[in-house]
Amino acid sequence: MCGIVGYVGSREATEVLLVGLRRLEYRGYDSSGVATIGPDGELAVRKTAGRIDRLEALLSKNPARGRVGIGHTRWATHAHLAT
Repeated sequence: MCGIVGYVGSREATEVLLVGLRRLEYRGYDSSGVATIGPDGELAVRKTAGRIDRLEALLSKNPARGRVGIGHTRWATHAHLAT
């Protein structure tokens, strides 16, 4: 089961995306990530294996700023992600 959430608005996208990803938390997955477009037009991508807590920790150390973004959870049935 995979899930995708998106946001375009006036708030920091990662805050909204993490709320959306948490709503998908119990649907089964092995990785999650976000991608945002920053104020300078640069694409910022952050992804990690494991639960959303790990993605949140990654974002606290290495933020992905922007007001446009997409987030995903992924359930890989055929591949193993390195941590």
